[in-house]
Amino acid sequence: MKSIYKLLTASLLLSLTVFIGCEDRSELNAPAPPNMGTVSFERFVTLGNSLTAGYQSSSLYQSAQLYSYGAQIAKLFGAKYEQAFMSDPGSGGRVEVASLTPFALKVNPNKGEPTNLNYPAPYNNLGVPGAFLFDILNATSSANSYSARGGSINQLFDIILRGRGSAFRQAKLQQPTLLSCWIGNNDVLGYATTGGTAPITDAALFTLMYNQLADSLASLKTKVIVANIPSVTSIPYFTTVPPALKDPSSGAIITLYGQTTTGVRALAPGQDLLTLPASFALLDANGLPTGVGLSPTRPLPNSVVLDKDEIVKVTAATTAYNTVIQNAATAKGFALVDFNNFFNAVAKNGLSVNGLFLTTEFATGGLFSLDGVHPTSAGYAVVANEFIKVINSKFGSSIPLINVSTVPGSIVLSKEVRMSKYGIPIIPPGSLENVLF
Repeated sequence: MKSIYKLLTASLLLSLTVFIGCEDRSELNAPAPPNMGTVSFERFVTLGNSLTAGYQSSSLYQSAQLYSYGAQIAKLFGAKYEQAFMSDPGSGGRVEVASLTPFALKVNPNKGEPTNLNYPAPYNNLGVPGAFLFDILNATSSANSYSARGGSINQLFDIILRGRGSAFRQAKLQQPTLLSCWIGNNDVLGYATTGGTAPITDAALFTLMYNQLADSLASLKTKVIVANIPSVTSIPYFTTVPPALKDPSSGAIITLYGQTTTGVRALAPGQDLLTLPASFALLDANGLPTGVGLSPTRPLPNSVVLDKDEIVKVTAATTAYNTVIQNAATAKGFALVDFNNFFNAVAKNGLSVNGLFLTTEFATGGLFSLDGVHPTSAGYAVVANEFIKVINSKFGSSIPLINVSTVPGSIVLSKEVRMSKYGIPIIPPGSLENVLF
């Protein structure tokens, strides 16, 4: 009898377990859909340059393009977002890690190919690496782009625009429900990255062109988000190689000499900056001094020195451009992402997000890729989140932010990373001379 009772009890418990297990709890488990406010991602289009394209480590390649800021935003909603994919290793010149100790880079000699040139409509991502402000409304190919005027032919214009008209015209054809535009960086960055040897766009001309662009964007009668220009002092391309070295054996400061706008002189920490390519002028492949920069008779070339007078020009231009962008956004009712203040704050304090701590340190900070200018995949997630925050604020939505910790990094992050004994990376000559911005 007791055995039968135990059997019946066990059977009853099993039945209850099955019943409870089969109970429909979808109403309890299903997350509430985000409040979209007045915004729609049905036809989401992004305009810009390399930062929009998803460029990383001096190349445009598919495994990185999948994490462009626009692609990461579109993925939240399963929205269509077509891009001009380049098979890995990409458009050429991709910078990769050669050694962790001492930390050294190498250039991948291989090149990928476009994989969807025959897509029968304009791409959603119309960011073209190397594009200037002029190009959004005017460039239809590499031949008539802004950089072609200086003799530089950028084939990515042809791969992304594909003879279908300017980036703006292709955006207009899509009748976007939401459009982002992040442009103007190259108008000052080209000057800065070449140590002041490339032209800088005059502020009055920038004002005229940006206002024309703002009028064109407003004519689309859609929701528009624009972004401003970060300061060069917030990115590792200008903060990794110091203007004076430290002798590892004695701790003595080694004065460096460079060609500046006022002639050859000793470079001053806190006043002058060196670009990342200065590394291959200072160090050989073994991380030993080449002798360049150690005396006034063998100064660092002007192309890798952004001296204090040039920094004044860059700062003035960046401030002027950002004022123009702010005024245009206010006048047209565009949403504005303030990347200038954001990246300045991150450069100063770092960024804690989703259990990660990201900094602007070269290679180990997790935010910037190996060219020192463009974000990593996780860095583009951070960028995407800044866009989402502004979308939520401007259009009354409550779109959840991307969990940055779930986005794969694009470079090796390791406690084993050790720079050369002079504290800077070993970079092969010429490896960063053709970076597109």
